Amino acid sequence: MEPLEFLQKTAPFNVLPAETLASTAQQLQKVTYDKETVVYQQEITKMKGVDLIVAGEYESFFYDNTHNRRLVENHREGFCFGGQSILLNRNRSLRTVIAKEGTVVYFLPRKTFKSLCLAFDDFFQFFTIDFGRRMMNEEFANFFKNPAAFAETHIASDQLYSKKIIDIEQRAIVSCPADTPAYLAAAQMAQAKVSCLFVTDQEKIVGYVTDITIRDNVVAKQVDAATPIREVMDNPILSINAHAFVYEAILMMFRTQTRYLLTEENGKYIGFLSRNKLLSDQAQSPLVFIQSVKSAVSVKELKQKWQRVPMFVMQLLDRGVNAEIVNQVITTIADTIALKVIESVISELGEPPAKFVFMALGSEGRKEQTLKTDQDNAIVYEDKANEHRELVREYFLTFADIVSERLNSIGFSFCTGGFMAKNPKWTHSLSHWKRNYTEWMEESVPETIINFSTFFDCRFIYGDITIMNDLKSFLDEALKKPMEKVFFHMANNALQYEPPLTFFRNIRTITRDNLEVFDIKKAMTPIVDLVRIYALKNRIFDVNTGERLKALHEKGVFTATELNELLQSYYFLMSMRLKNQANQIIHQKSEPNNYIQISNLTTIEEATLKEIFKIIKNFQLGIRVRFTNRLLG
Repeated sequence: MEPLEFLQKTAPFNVLPAETLASTAQQLQKVTYDKETVVYQQEITKMKGVDLIVAGEYESFFYDNTHNRRLVENHREGFCFGGQSILLNRNRSLRTVIAKEGTVVYFLPRKTFKSLCLAFDDFFQFFTIDFGRRMMNEEFANFFKNPAAFAETHIASDQLYSKKIIDIEQRAIVSCPADTPAYLAAAQMAQAKVSCLFVTDQEKIVGYVTDITIRDNVVAKQVDAATPIREVMDNPILSINAHAFVYEAILMMFRTQTRYLLTEENGKYIGFLSRNKLLSDQAQSPLVFIQSVKSAVSVKELKQKWQRVPMFVMQLLDRGVNAEIVNQVITTIADTIALKVIESVISELGEPPAKFVFMALGSEGRKEQTLKTDQDNAIVYEDKANEHRELVREYFLTFADIVSERLNSIGFSFCTGGFMAKNPKWTHSLSHWKRNYTEWMEESVPETIINFSTFFDCRFIYGDITIMNDLKSFLDEALKKPMEKVFFHMANNALQYEPPLTFFRNIRTITRDNLEVFDIKKAMTPIVDLVRIYALKNRIFDVNTGERLKALHEKGVFTATELNELLQSYYFLMSMRLKNQANQIIHQKSEPNNYIQISNLTTIEEATLKEIFKIIKNFQLGIRVRFTNRLLG
């Protein structure tokens, strides 16, 4: 095929004017490969121009630290290779390329290619928009961000954030029957040289005994050493799937305050993990920091711990750790601080006069906390007889006030909207809370829908989990009834925040302190809102946006492509948001906010954001049609 005819049929050259196309065709040089040839090497070869494949095939890929080929792609007739490398990677080839035998390409010099990009915006945008799509692939982004140091990044990430439990050494389960005398159980632990002995009843594990159990439950209480071990053992038994990630096991241990975790595969226990062992293996990990938070003894010390979190956030993001994991780390640290405060207040006020739950709401409830965070929490306590109601309420209002004040002094600001236990409206009995939810659902006006949305994102922090389970069972039953009015108003709320993208595909800005910025929190809100609506519709009680998305995919609500688009979009935005806040705290010594300065964006970030905003708009259209029966706003 003649050069001019080929260009007329090949994107993005086919958008060029006829005169420009003709002059460009004259500069093409034909190159033929008679055998399989390495044409370009990632981060080594300096691109002299771009190649347009006429016939045959290019195979491109990244090499990882063990010289394995990653993200292999095959490119055929009409593909243009090298444009993104020239424009976005300092003229260095992004990937290694092998030309297959019999491949024919037209080569266009770099100078001509750059001139076309400068003169024709549509031509230039073809390469940047495609690159934005590629950057939504986490693995591609990781190679691109740290090409020279990828091996180090990949290994560091693998050790904790990508490694699965099945791939690490687990301890063998040592057990004894439930009727074993305590002194024989201790002797068995000494002989087997283990610090944790599991207790079985008819081959089912029902509890466990540790050195601390023997000390606290036997020796300190002067219990007869011949007492059956079932009477002094600890429980409940907690387990995790062997194919979960190591970081998930550590976070679960911190959340449940357990030192030992059974691992199970195919419904059977195959070993157990020790928290101390896992942490000692990860001595340089920011997660070890959580252990130091647990040992803090004062509000002042907890405040100092919280002030160190931005440094760990920046460290994790710089190592290429996914923002979803970083959110979980922040949330676990915040939960640990909240638990320390709650326990200290209870020790001062005395044991609560009723069972209760302290729960997190909003972004904290969704395990999506950032570094600009305020208090979103509430208290639900069990119903008591009339003569005790005032006493119970007085205790919990005092308790909530002290907890909230201490959290505020540590760095978790009072909620400006009043969504916190300190507000008497959000500290009530279980029956009162059920009435709240019923009224919000039945009234279904914008204000009550905001309350319902906020309190649907609720998560257990401290107390009696059965109260939370009762509340969720109540909600589950309520959601079986027709709720179209609720969904209508929730959909309208989700459509209020439009992605900041103009008609001409530029990012819409606002002015703050004489700077052109956009609010990244508002840009993310539509994803949170639309996923919440679908979760409610399908009675899914996962609170995290990512977890909800995966559950919705399993139910067939979202396709694999839609799941991937939303997950990648949401966590790209979250990563940008967290980095911006960490940078404001660490380097600018200023209060963190959600404003992203347009002038600080790289070409790649801007292109990726535009692609994400288009994806969000498309999903909003689906919400509009599905829940409001309107095609247009």
